[in-house]
Amino acid sequence: MALRDRRSECEALDRSLKAVRSGESRALVVRGEPGVGKTALLEYLVERASGCRVARAAGVQSEMELPFAGLHQLCSPMLDQLAHLPGPQRDALATTFGLSNGDPPGRLLVGLAVLGLLAEVAREQPLVCVVDDVQWLDRASAQALMFAARRLGAESVAMIFASREPGEEQESDEEESTGLQELVVGGLPDEDARALLGSALPGPVDARVLDRIVGEARGNPLALLELPRGLTPAELAGGFGLPTTMALPKRIEESFRRQLAPLPADSRELLVIAAAEPLGDPVLIWRAAQWLGIGHEAAAPAVAAGLIEIAAQVRFRHPLLRSAVHRAAGVEEWQYAHRALAEAIDPDTDPDRRAWHRAQAAAGPDEDVAAELERSAGRAQSRGGRTAAAAFLERATHLTLQPQRRAERALAAAQAKHQAGAPDTALELLSAASAGPLDPLQRGRLELLRAQIAFTVSRGRDAPPLLLRAAKQLEPLDVRLARETYLDALDAAIFAGPLAGCNGLQETAAAARSAPPSQRPPRAADLLLDGLAVGYTDGFAAGIPTLKRALVAFRSPDLPEEEGLRWLWLTCRIARALWDEEAWEAIVTRFLQLARETGALSVLSLALSARTIAHVFAGELDAAEALGDELHGVTEATGSPFVPYGGLMLAAWRGREEAATDLIDTVLDEAVSRGEGLGLTVTGLATAVLNNGFGRYEEAMVAAERAGEHPEELNASTAWALVELVEAATRIGMPERADDALQQIAKSTGASGTDWGLGIEARCRALTSDGYAAERAYREAIERLGRTRVRGELARGHLLYGEWLRREGRRLDARVQLRTAYEMFTAMGMEAFARRAERELGATGETIRRRPAETGGELTAQEAQVARLVREGLTNPEIGARLFISPRTVEYHLHKIFGKLNITSRRQLRR
Repeated sequence: MALRDRRSECEALDRSLKAVRSGESRALVVRGEPGVGKTALLEYLVERASGCRVARAAGVQSEMELPFAGLHQLCSPMLDQLAHLPGPQRDALATTFGLSNGDPPGRLLVGLAVLGLLAEVAREQPLVCVVDDVQWLDRASAQALMFAARRLGAESVAMIFASREPGEEQESDEEESTGLQELVVGGLPDEDARALLGSALPGPVDARVLDRIVGEARGNPLALLELPRGLTPAELAGGFGLPTTMALPKRIEESFRRQLAPLPADSRELLVIAAAEPLGDPVLIWRAAQWLGIGHEAAAPAVAAGLIEIAAQVRFRHPLLRSAVHRAAGVEEWQYAHRALAEAIDPDTDPDRRAWHRAQAAAGPDEDVAAELERSAGRAQSRGGRTAAAAFLERATHLTLQPQRRAERALAAAQAKHQAGAPDTALELLSAASAGPLDPLQRGRLELLRAQIAFTVSRGRDAPPLLLRAAKQLEPLDVRLARETYLDALDAAIFAGPLAGCNGLQETAAAARSAPPSQRPPRAADLLLDGLAVGYTDGFAAGIPTLKRALVAFRSPDLPEEEGLRWLWLTCRIARALWDEEAWEAIVTRFLQLARETGALSVLSLALSARTIAHVFAGELDAAEALGDELHGVTEATGSPFVPYGGLMLAAWRGREEAATDLIDTVLDEAVSRGEGLGLTVTGLATAVLNNGFGRYEEAMVAAERAGEHPEELNASTAWALVELVEAATRIGMPERADDALQQIAKSTGASGTDWGLGIEARCRALTSDGYAAERAYREAIERLGRTRVRGELARGHLLYGEWLRREGRRLDARVQLRTAYEMFTAMGMEAFARRAERELGATGETIRRRPAETGGELTAQEAQVARLVREGLTNPEIGARLFISPRTVEYHLHKIFGKLNITSRRQLRR
């Protein structure tokens, strides 16, 4: 294919093909205005892809509301490789493509399954995936394909996307392609533009007219070729009079519409059917045409005019031509086309697409079609299509005339839209539902959903009062749902923290305590609600017995998945507040495992953050850091913001000042803007840890006081901040402030009765004591903390004891403790605390002998993650699922790891 002045663009595509043929992968977005030549470049790539398998798809405006429509186009021919995928991925794609029923797969799991499928196909020969008109892809397909593209490694896969410039009639989520390399296609230079225009003109043209056409086309090849079509010789000779106020894509489309005008009526009608059928299935199109009485001869004029090509697939000359056909058709003509397609589709083999075409054909409310869409929504839910169900239910709502039925469907559609991650549309549907006659329980569910959306969008101050109001409405209607809503309100109030308003958390707890009693025996969630309500109203100790029972219940293997996904995050916080590190470890492990296995993206980010913090306190900083890529992948996949509390605590304990400071600023800004008061506490705590590590006790004191301004006995972050405050206050000569903080700490640690809590209390007591009492407390702290997994706190116990011994003049004894602390901090990667221990050792007269740096066989960050997971016993597919890469990329990393470490097997690596 001859392309004018596209040498650099062609070279970029050639480089992608070369890389893929050599075993690498590439992802590229070809971006530019409509008609600039993106599709021509894709055709150039396809023609050059000899020896590669080519898969194609294109976004279609009429399919944007049908989830995974684009993915069907690209991946349906590859489903013979489905059996080679790991079970969860295989099941996710099987339910997505309607091959089997199953639980709704999360978007993350679908994206990972697409990556795995592409990698499997590429095992046979390099794979080139070409996706045109990305701006018109349905969001679910765009998310899955872009997710896969961002994680390509060593699979021999190229994914080339063509999309319009941002803002140019963009209808899909423009953020989906963020992070991919871009190839921006501009207009042709003046000389090439004139040459291309000359090839399209039927004869001589006045020079001024030529200048006008070239100037208005701005080098756009499609405009240069299409704008002159349909103009009479007189128009070309006498002056080019197209309106200058019309945007270029509209003017190109208008040119296409002029080319449609001379066609016979049945030819135009055939084009309308083809435009309404996005898959380009010629059998289906001809069947629909026959239903309208259109014969095969209708195609000849359109084919002769070069508007359409009919072969194994029906294709328009350009996507804008499909759009022009759509716009040129009258409303009735478009509805007839959809009606014909619905009649042509077998209701047994593809009932959902048939229902969708029937819905598009409906001229007004139609209960029969709405009911069919409702059944399609049920089928979509059964095979995991939450987004599809939401689209079907929304359309069903619009087609429903009877007010009560319309309100019910709007409420169901809003629930589905919320689950599908479309809160704005969900709120619009809630407004429609609220206008209709709902019974009291439906009205209560409506208010609950409105509050849940507020909590999802912004985990801040607005959600708790909304949830409390919903819970109160539900009390006489559904006791179980009311109690769950009260627990939701407490969860939201904990997030809002000090920004929840005056006594917001206590007021919420008081309201929750008035909830109707639970059924017997109480569920885990019931125990959690009762324990929190009592603990926040009557004090920490009063709530402990019930909260401990709740921790046991949430660790039960019989805990329902839904209950675990909904409440395990809050349960992790309670385990920390009770200083129960054994329960914390068990619950956070269960939470993360459940979130991963179910693909529940809405909570997976919370589970990863909770697991990160648990790793940090266990001194497993490398393991904590390894979760960062996974967390980034989840937030990328969901497209929703998430405050990186786990990453913040990791950076603070690492002692990486620049990274920690940047995160502190980011978290603080985001938390304040959303009214998420938890962020104030966590940033204050992280700042205090960071400054105590560096020995900057005045700064640590200020930060710790900020974090403890609103002491809540069931808030672990506040308690931890008070621990930092004790250390900082004793170092800067403020013993009274340290004593006050110790008394607050002792309320929870004493009531908990755990080695972790009592060990921390002993360490703080040692800091505020002198002589024998201090030494006895230091020894108790080290003994108790030594029986726990909180290795960082144990190392700090050795450090503080060593510092005290040095000040007491006992250098030899101090060296033992300081050396232990230094070695522990160094092994864990706690750099600031390690340097502090090193300085103290130097003050005793001991010099640290540093090990020479190893440089030859260092692993990259991802190689280190792969090696760690191999040591844990995970298979390549399991590692790929954990790190969001394909098993082939895992193989590639393992090959490099073996070479760097001079080993030959996984067994050696595990040793």
